[in-house]
Formats: sequence, C-alpha cells, structure tokens
Amino acid sequence: MIKRIFDFVFSALALLFLSPVFFALGLMVLIFLGRPILFKQKRIGREAQAFQMRKFRTMKDSRDINRELLPDADRLLSFGKFLRYSSLDELPGLWSVLKGDMSIVGPRPLLQQYLPLYSKKQARRHEVKPGITGWAQINGRNAISWNEKFSLDVWYVDNHTIWLDIKIILLTVKKVITRDGISASNDATMPAFTGNNDLHKVNEDR
Repeated sequence: MIKRIFDFVFSALALLFLSPVFFALGLMVLIFLGRPILFKQKRIGREAQAFQMRKFRTMKDSRDINRELLPDADRLLSFGKFLRYSSLDELPGLWSVLKGDMSIVGPRPLLQQYLPLYSKKQARRHEVKPGITGWAQINGRNAISWNEKFSLDVWYVDNHTIWLDIKIILLTVKKVITRDGISASNDATMPAFTGNNDLHKVNEDR
C-alpha cells in the first residue's frame, strides 16, 4: 500500500510539473521522426499479465526494398539516441504508473514472446509490478547479460523496500547523467532474449 501511494503521488506530480517537457518532446519527435509520436507495445507486468506500455518514439520506420524494417542501428538517428541517452523516452511510462500497471521501481517490462523462455526462477520477476527503473538498471542496464539482469530482478523481488526504491531512483539519476550502460556491446539497443542463446535481435522500440 505504501509503495502504491508513493507511485501514485510521484507519478501525478511528475506528470503535472513535466507537462511542458512532454509537449516539447512530442513536438520534436513529430518533427524529427514523424508519426506516431508514441511507441506503444504490449509488455508483461505483474502476475504475467499483459498491458500496453508507452514510450516516446526513438526510431524511424525505414524499410528495405522488401518492406522489411532496417536494423536498429540504421533507424536510430541522433535525436533518438539523445532520447535514449537521457532516458526521456521513458517519460510516458508515468501514465502506466499512475494507472497502476507499472511502478516507478521494479523489473523492466519485457516482451510477451519471452514468457515461455524464462526459467522458474527468472519468472519470479513477475511477482511485482514492472518499473520505469530498477535494480538491474542501476547495476549495468543493457551492458550486462540477460542472466545477470534476471538475477538482479529476482534479488529485488526478495528484498525491495520503500527505502531501496528511493535509493534506486537517486542512483538512476546518476546513471542517466553519466550515460552508463545504455546499449549492449556491439548493439544499438539490446539483443533479444532467446533462452540459452542471446544471439538474435528484436525490434523492442522504433
């Protein structure tokens, strides 16, 4: 209950005070990347229930002659990189926090197609609401392996407190300023989780 009250008050105040930033970023996305302004995608939340996550769009819809999307690196332009480096693309997630689909702090919400790939232990990450930031995000973000991420997520599930959440929020601000761990090595974003083999890519954003 305390965590939900904290999330509601935090997200409501943030949405109120950051409304000019939302407007400015939305206009810039429209100018540099076109429509739609928001990237929407089904992600998995608490108790493995799907919800619609929103982010500011960071990639163009550039396609090859076969109408297939180009690789992430070819569609991620300078403005999109700026949104990712600054984590400003995550701001629309505050609406999900206000609604109760997400929390400010928790394991990051991942794709539906990953559900059958988790081990029993890894699936425990769904025992809490997903977060805009989390324990894994301040301990490597996209620069660590999927197994390391999931281990950190499960650790958070077993140890989270309101004081730990506050610590994570403060450390997230530091990580954003230092731009630490934004992308995986040799990838524009993060390779897809494929169970035992993290070899193929997936378009998690655009």
